[in-house]
Amino acid sequence: MPITTLDQLDLSKQYTYADYLVWQLSERIEILKGYIQKMAAPNPLHQEVSGELFNLLKNHLKTNKKTCKVYHAPFDVRLIKNSERKTDKEIYTVVQPDLCVICDLSKIDKRGCLGSPDFIIEIISPSNSKTDLKDKFELYAENQVPEYWIVFPSDRVIEQFILENDRYRLENVYSQADQAVPALFPDLTIDMTEVFGEE
Repeated sequence: MPITTLDQLDLSKQYTYADYLVWQLSERIEILKGYIQKMAAPNPLHQEVSGELFNLLKNHLKTNKKTCKVYHAPFDVRLIKNSERKTDKEIYTVVQPDLCVICDLSKIDKRGCLGSPDFIIEIISPSNSKTDLKDKFELYAENQVPEYWIVFPSDRVIEQFILENDRYRLENVYSQADQAVPALFPDLTIDMTEVFGEE
């Protein structure tokens, strides 16, 4: 009998990407170190901010003929330490970042991304704040994601973290009047009023 709802699963148990592939869930989930994490549907402000950032990154990549690609959720990223090829039964983390940029195109396959993106952006909402501020923060550092942005739409703020000695260092806090610059693309300046709109 196919698994179609989370009620059919034991949320205290660890699962793998192989399990994830056979489920037919209507709910959106991620698996963090084997444990299921429910995902709430994004609200309109979340979607607007995500859309603006995606368009700015996509246009920059296209205009400057960069080989990197940008993806938005839902897009599965299977995190594996040390970039070792693993079977589906050996992968215990599958996340769906709001936005991710991948420059090593060999990591992209028909299922999404296998390995760490070069740049991840997560947009905070009340339902996902603990996951993104603590669990994913630690997870992305452990998996060597070089740059991580946490976006706070209600505060109109972006925190930029850069990986240094296997830990994230707060590089910048961008607010409404600022120009945000990804470390990955120093030739890109993002006007925060474009991201959040005028106050």
